[in-house]
Amino acid sequence: MECERCHQRPATVHLTEIINNEKRTMRLCEQCARELQAQAMGFFPQINLHNFLAGLLHNEFGFPTTGPTVAPAGARCEACGLTEAQFARQGLLGCGECYRYFGPRLEPVFRRIHGNTCHTGKVPERTGGKVRVINRIERLKAQLREAISREEFERAAELRDTIRELEKELQEG
Repeated sequence: MECERCHQRPATVHLTEIINNEKRTMRLCEQCARELQAQAMGFFPQINLHNFLAGLLHNEFGFPTTGPTVAPAGARCEACGLTEAQFARQGLLGCGECYRYFGPRLEPVFRRIHGNTCHTGKVPERTGGKVRVINRIERLKAQLREAISREEFERAAELRDTIRELEKELQEG
């Protein structure tokens, strides 16, 4: 998708403004997003997501938010070698294994940012009822194929019946 402002570069920034209950959405390239932010004369906060997360992590790990960060005696990811100090400074994990090494320290941060520590899906509850049912049907169909391949025909029949019920709900709703 291309930038809606310059129509030259790919859009990498999704900007949503809500002013007086009117929502305006723009897809911009990084350069146009910076220019718009500069033109706003300080109206938009100058926040970089990585810096924002790093700030939260500094507080969560007990590091000062200003001044130099002292490397604590603590965990280091065995897979990529990322230390707590690097993680808190950058606000980025180095690899998927970092979640295991830094997990207990990340939970309060996730809870504060997301309100929960468990991923509940990408679809908003208020608008995703139909999408959730469709996704559930797809998962059940995959389970059905697996049950048939393992010759678990009773389980397959149960899954088939559940799928039919859900599909009927979709058609009625």
